Amino acid sequence: MKRLGLIALLAAGMQAQAQTARVNVIPAPVQVQEQPGQFTINMQTTISADPVFTDAAALLSEQSGIALKRGGQGSIRILREITRQAADSAAYRLLISRDEVRIYASGRAGALHGIYTLLQIMATQPDPRILPAVTIADRPRFGYRGLHLDVSRHFFPLTFVYKYIDLMAMYKMNVFHWHITDGAGWRLEIKKYPALTQQAAWRTYANYMEWWNSPRHYLEEGNPNAYGGFYTQDEARAVVAYAARRGITVIPEIEMPGHSEEVLAVYPHLSCAGEPYRQSEFCLGNDSTFIFLEDVLREVMDIFPSKYIHIGGDEAEKKHWKACPKCQRRIRGHQLANEEGLQSYAVKRMEKFLIANGRKLMGWDEILEGGLAPEATVMSWRGEKGGITAASEGHDVVMTPGGYCYFDSYQSDPSTEPLTIGGYLPLSKVYSYEPVPAALAADKAHHVLGAQANVWAEYMPTTYQVEYMVFPRVLALSEVVWSQKEKRSWEDFKTRLQAHYRLLQRKQVNYYRPSWQLEPKTIIDTTRRLTIVSFETEQFRPVIRYTLDGTRPTMHSILYSGPVEVPGTAQLIAAVFRDTMLMGRPVTVPVNYHKAIGKKVIYNAPWSGSYPAQDAATLVNGYRGSLTYGDGQWQGFLGKGVDVTIDLGVSQPLESLQIGFMQLTGPGVYMPPAVTVQVADDPAAFGKAEALTVENDVPPTHEKLIFKDFKFGLQGQKGRYIRVKAPVQKGFLFTDEIIVY
Repeated sequence: MKRLGLIALLAAGMQAQAQTARVNVIPAPVQVQEQPGQFTINMQTTISADPVFTDAAALLSEQSGIALKRGGQGSIRILREITRQAADSAAYRLLISRDEVRIYASGRAGALHGIYTLLQIMATQPDPRILPAVTIADRPRFGYRGLHLDVSRHFFPLTFVYKYIDLMAMYKMNVFHWHITDGAGWRLEIKKYPALTQQAAWRTYANYMEWWNSPRHYLEEGNPNAYGGFYTQDEARAVVAYAARRGITVIPEIEMPGHSEEVLAVYPHLSCAGEPYRQSEFCLGNDSTFIFLEDVLREVMDIFPSKYIHIGGDEAEKKHWKACPKCQRRIRGHQLANEEGLQSYAVKRMEKFLIANGRKLMGWDEILEGGLAPEATVMSWRGEKGGITAASEGHDVVMTPGGYCYFDSYQSDPSTEPLTIGGYLPLSKVYSYEPVPAALAADKAHHVLGAQANVWAEYMPTTYQVEYMVFPRVLALSEVVWSQKEKRSWEDFKTRLQAHYRLLQRKQVNYYRPSWQLEPKTIIDTTRRLTIVSFETEQFRPVIRYTLDGTRPTMHSILYSGPVEVPGTAQLIAAVFRDTMLMGRPVTVPVNYHKAIGKKVIYNAPWSGSYPAQDAATLVNGYRGSLTYGDGQWQGFLGKGVDVTIDLGVSQPLESLQIGFMQLTGPGVYMPPAVTVQVADDPAAFGKAEALTVENDVPPTHEKLIFKDFKFGLQGQKGRYIRVKAPVQKGFLFTDEIIVY
């Protein structure tokens, strides 16, 4: 059956409207000038194009349902506009007037961008046949605008891959990073090594975490208990062609030298142990390893014409190489410093092979370890440090730091969300990202090609869950990588986003619905000794009401109109209302301008260098942490855990103390087994002072994010110094504030 276009699908039965909504394009164009009037699409409307854009016009016809007119004058025309600068090939102009629609571009990329802006305007209107008159001039800020998809942990059908690519094109993302091999399953047909798809593509459990916690074995295709799948080479070529027609490059990722247990299970001679199920890393002292990898990449390059081939290079366990005679012989023979040097040797060897075949190597930032290959491009995921280092050395980089670009993180309160690996990345934080690091020298900024969102599928077993985690966060990232920095406005983006919920609904995308939950923000004013509380929510222009006496807000409570100044101590409770109904859960903000704020803290055991938060000021700065330990307010501890002494300056009567911790077992964050508190006028007296203890009651098996305040009654005690100790149970310990009254 012929596929229905946008107009036929959406406008059937609609009544033409006298007025249209405003233009709400995402990502924000360089210039948008709305004009009076509107263009109405009817049965006589046709599309035509200059010969160089014939295919682009055909794509617009297919996507919109508007007839294509070969040659002549169409109502919607795509015209070639000659410019002097090659960089303008991605730029376009879109003019919608009462009588016609014109798209001007000098290159195919620009024509496609103009087409998708037009399709976006259509799909965000109440009636997609009635378009507001507008003049748009636009061009991208970055040339690399990436979205990743992990199909190893969970295999997704081609129909979804095509839908994913269509949605990428709609928001001008132009690189599809296809993560097609990993320990959970090999997903691409390699004719020379059929066992990769006959067995390495099929595992014992459909649920990734069940498989991960099992012996992690693989099964033959056809086994009734096997879970997995793979793409044939013809199917992969079809994906490449489908994406290319929409202006998207597909970059394949073939993992090496780690994350390769599926390969080593079926070809164990490529491991150091020579046995299946012993390790995840290739033996880099074995020439057969490089023969295998080059054979695989020859077939990969025959399928994927992309300039880049991604080789992974991350999280390789090097202990096997230390014990392997072949690897040690390679280290000595090539005068390598250590096992990091051995990995660098392997990456450089693969880079030479790719360059000899007209390609370039791309890898995660671990490829920096031991020395970066001469022409390699780095994907910086462990923060920005790897990207800054690589760019400073003259290498191109793609920024994809986990704190801003990992879409497998929670996007709302984890207690209300499906289980994920952890972290907290709301839409607003994605939008706040700036791909060019402030610490990077200005003359090296051109090495930042752009940014990419990563979609790791361990906790995404279905296509619906992938959509839920990606949308609308990818809309925010699309604006980060496309729009000029000065054109970005979070408030304006939120306004335009409201129209795109209609588009996502019409495209049948299972997007994350905006939360009714309020997110409080506090500012401590030490001069006036008060706390300033403000609220944010994902809802658009919400009605917020609050109380200051700890009672539940009603429609008659104080209307929130801006930051609230609260002196001393209060129990502020706020909630969002729609009409007369309270939406979501009220949020409680304990305002604690307490005795320890700004006092000296002596660390008897150090904090973790990876999570310093605000250094020595963290635990008494008046700020509670948010839903993520990466927010700069949660201080991390290893080893002896928390052991601090607070100096209040003078001896004084005390009433209470509380200290908060979090637990999120996925990344290894646990509650302390107990917390003890001592009070004294002299630190030397702690050895004899009474110790108050509160035991933990949160089991280490509790998987979802949970917070607990350990509370102590100190009535009758007086002192200058307070010692707080909380040992590590296992993993990390995170605390945010010690509140003293």
